[in-house]
Amino acid sequence: MAITMIDQVEVASKEFEQSHLFNKLQKMVVVARVFQSQSDNYSLVHSVASFDLDNPEIYEQVKADYDLVRETIRTQGFSNLSGKMGKLVQPRTKGQGHGSTSRAFYARTGFVAHILGEGYSVPLPVEP
Repeated sequence: MAITMIDQVEVASKEFEQSHLFNKLQKMVVVARVFQSQSDNYSLVHSVASFDLDNPEIYEQVKADYDLVRETIRTQGFSNLSGKMGKLVQPRTKGQGHGSTSRAFYARTGFVAHILGEGYSVPLPVEP
């Protein structure tokens, strides 16, 4: 699930609490729909859920994912962002086909399931 575009200047200059990602996740309503066809003539609503960052463990992990993206942009450059990064939120290419240079923050599938209340636990890092 796409959350928001990544503006490399904005991410590099702003702490998590001032970011677009934080603002989007503060309070949102997610509508899950059933995919019918490529023509997208109509949609069946599967579920609707509200979400915010009130769970401290979720908050800390999303912040850590953002900080990793921020640090990568600042030290290695925007082009070094990878979909392999992040436990709950990942930076991925946005747009059609390979070679796209734009990136967005996406919620990983387990995080989406958590947001929708599907009974899945979000994989958080284990403390040593």
